[in-house]
Amino acid sequence: MKKLKEKWGITSNFQLVIIFIVFGITGSVSAAISGPTIEYLFGDLNINGFLKFILQLIIIMPIYQVLLLFFGFIFFQFNFFFKFVKKFMKLFGFGFLFRD
Repeated sequence: MKKLKEKWGITSNFQLVIIFIVFGITGSVSAAISGPTIEYLFGDLNINGFLKFILQLIIIMPIYQVLLLFFGFIFFQFNFFFKFVKKFMKLFGFGFLFRD
C-alpha cells in the first residue's frame, strides 16, 4: 500500500480508502447502466454478442469517466480523479481536450 500511496501522491490511508470506494461505486453504477443504455440506443436489433460487448465498451468508457469525476467530487477527491481521467484520456488519444 505504501508504494501505491507514493505513486498516487496520497497522504493518508483514509484518502486511499475513499478512492477505492469511489472506484467501486463508479464501476458498479457504470455496469448497471451499460445494459439499459445499449438497449435504449439500439433497441431490438439482433446483433452479435461480441459486437454488443464492443459497443458496450465504447459507450460506457466516456460515461465511466464522467461518473468517476462526479463521485470524486461528491467524496472530495475531484483533483485526484481529474488527474486520473486526464491521464486515461491522453492514453486513448484524447489529450487534446486538456491543456497542460
